[in-house]
Order: sequence, then C-alpha cells, then structure tokens
Amino acid sequence: MKINNVILRTVAKLVFFIILTLAVYLFFAGHNGPGGGFSGGLVLASALVLLFIVYDIETIEKGLPIDFKLVAAFGAFLSVGTGFGALVFGENFLTQAFDYFDIPFFGEIELTTVTLFEAGVALAVVGVVVTILLSISEDE
Repeated sequence: MKINNVILRTVAKLVFFIILTLAVYLFFAGHNGPGGGFSGGLVLASALVLLFIVYDIETIEKGLPIDFKLVAAFGAFLSVGTGFGALVFGENFLTQAFDYFDIPFFGEIELTTVTLFEAGVALAVVGVVVTILLSISEDE
C-alpha cells in the first residue's frame, strides 16, 4: 500500500535543493577550510537518501537511472588519477598544482588539482553510501 503524503513530498522537494546547495558549498569550501569531498559527498548522499525515503526506490531509479557502484568506481579512479597526473609531470604522487584565472562575471578564481581529487572523493562517497543503503533496503 502506497501512502500519498502530499505535504511530505512537497517539503522533500524543497529540502532536497537546500541540502544540495549545502553539499556544493561544503565541496567548494573544502580546500581552504573545513569541508571538501568527503563531507560534501556525505551531504549529497543524504539528499539522495531523502528522495529514496520519501518516494519509493523504483520511482527514483526510473527518474535517476544511475548505477551508484559505477559512480563510486569512477570517483576512486578520478582521485587516484590526479595522483598519477603529478607523476607524469615529474612531481611526487598527489602533488597539487594551482593557478589563478580571470573568469568573466566571477573575476579572479583559483583553480587547483585538489578540486579534481575532492570531486573523486565526493563521487566515491556518494556511490558507496547510496549503494550500501540500497543493498540494505533490498534485504527485506
């Protein structure tokens, strides 16, 4: 029996985007302060789990057809790949590089290879957390 709770579904849609905004903030604030890929990934995973709880799993998987095991694998590959990228240029493993770029409308922005590493960590965390929770939900 499906419960039709309009208020819960409406509030969940709004809260999902608030949580998503917090995840993006934590991700980008991470290389200069607390946050980063791990905490941003956990918050993003919690937003997805909220959708899985409010709506049924089949509805979300139909609207978001992503294999989260592949997301976790790609995240791990991206994180390790940034480390090997430094080796290609003769630096130590996981040595970061950064530079400042003038981007229209944003001004001068620092772009670093740490951001790619953190993106890999975030994807790995999201993939692992959602995969674990989906596999737990299948064991009824």
